[in-house]
Amino acid sequence: MQVEKLRTVDADTLLSTPLRKTLFVVEGLIPQGLSVLSGASKIGKSWLMLWLGMQVARGNPVWEFETHKCDVLYLCLEDTHIRIQNRLYQLTDEAPAELRIATTSYQIGNGLEQQIEAYLTDFPNTKLVIIDTFQKVRDSRNTIGKSGMYAGDYDDITALKTISDKFGIAVVVVHHVRKMKDANDPFNEVTGSTGITGAADTSFILKRSRSSEMGTLLATGRDIEYQELTLKFDSGTHLWELVERKNADDLHREEIPEFIFRLVSFIDLRRTWQGTASQLLTEMDETEVTANVVTKLLARFSAEVLMPQGIEYRTKRTGTRRLIRLEMSDSGDGNDSDISI
Repeated sequence: MQVEKLRTVDADTLLSTPLRKTLFVVEGLIPQGLSVLSGASKIGKSWLMLWLGMQVARGNPVWEFETHKCDVLYLCLEDTHIRIQNRLYQLTDEAPAELRIATTSYQIGNGLEQQIEAYLTDFPNTKLVIIDTFQKVRDSRNTIGKSGMYAGDYDDITALKTISDKFGIAVVVVHHVRKMKDANDPFNEVTGSTGITGAADTSFILKRSRSSEMGTLLATGRDIEYQELTLKFDSGTHLWELVERKNADDLHREEIPEFIFRLVSFIDLRRTWQGTASQLLTEMDETEVTANVVTKLLARFSAEVLMPQGIEYRTKRTGTRRLIRLEMSDSGDGNDSDISI
């Protein structure tokens, strides 16, 4: 068998060669490549996708994110034209012609890829393709016949990702989550195997209780930072409204106890402080933190919070006591090499 040699590029050439930047259909949220949006049924995913398609086709922002105005193909495969028309009545008075909708298509491996590629040839300004839902374009007979669920999931997602990579577009696939929850990692709730999220470039989880109008959109991917968007579903307008957006830094900051930030303010006023953990809590009038965890918190967040604020932390055990010394590094105190007793 004739084997083609590996095509390589040396690091120096790669470093100096200008390459086209990743296209973001929705800046900071939906890059080119294959994205999977998963959520429970009947929580408003299709309302969100239809609105997303209209916003991108018009070039209007999606919440606080700018969009790349382009043509949009929406495969709305679980609905009829009359149902989609009724949704459009609810969402807008004037729909963009650049958003085109289909309610039927072939399946992956049975003509879908050729259908989409032919469409993209006919409408080259299309940069966003939405497939609602993933299950509708899968051939269950072929999936069962493949070597395991992971292989089947990975191959089907990869088939769609190949199209996005070939044409430099964004493909968003709508999928479902299983009923069993995962408190440690919500992305493990995606129906199927990890082959789905493993092959996808970007993954979204939309969560909302049917008894509540509030929801959360979790986003992670190779070209975006992890973020959590708090959303509100307005049952009157059927629009998802952005309430709050938190990026990785915001979420990490929330993990830092408020005690640490109050300590920073305390030392900023005192400049230098020395004593035991109990004495520190007494002088700070702290009641939310106990003395036995103070040194642990100081050690854990010293490099991350205290040092960037110019606060030096040292500790030393003497007899049965452990002394703590906190000092602003610009205090000019010459006796900062040892804890004085």
